[in-house]
Amino acid sequence: MDKQEYTLTIYTENSVGLLNRIATIFSKRKISIDSINSSPSEIINISRFTLVIHEHEEVVKKLVKQIEKQVEVLSAFYNNNEDIVWQELALYKVPTDQIIEKVKVERLLREFGARAVAIRKDFTVFETTGHRDETQKLMDKLTEFGLIEFVRTARIAILKSSNKFHSRLTEFSLKPAPELVENEFLNQGNEVFDV
Repeated sequence: MDKQEYTLTIYTENSVGLLNRIATIFSKRKISIDSINSSPSEIINISRFTLVIHEHEEVVKKLVKQIEKQVEVLSAFYNNNEDIVWQELALYKVPTDQIIEKVKVERLLREFGARAVAIRKDFTVFETTGHRDETQKLMDKLTEFGLIEFVRTARIAILKSSNKFHSRLTEFSLKPAPELVENEFLNQGNEVFDV
């Protein structure tokens, strides 16, 4: 079977260095990450990473298991594009004089659902959201009108069926830590260990 696009979702505690350790898991296996996004999740103090890769499903399964071995990772899973609702945001900077002169640009922007977010004498910045092929098509078309700059965000995604996982994650985050068990030798002096 050929490589496919998969979206990995990783729920973690917010911990310094975790992203580096996760990236190392990919680099050791020579797997390229197409996009990566980190954001707060719906649960307080729990972060969410969204990564996109092209790989064989068997490799992705092993990768997810490896990621879950990280202490701060609460849960990791993967989905194909049919299992998620996803978007990317894109910004386009175009010379303002081109926009004013060309009526075609206005129709084009409406067709792609773009809106102006900054208008200056020398340039105008437009914003749109969509799948990568949609934002890419608009970029290709705006190139004809002197596209100055283009940037696209990483993918953000929501699972189509995540109710059970959300309940489990919420329950996990609210669960109190187990009581600390005292060691009978912990508070004794060094005499216990004298030979």
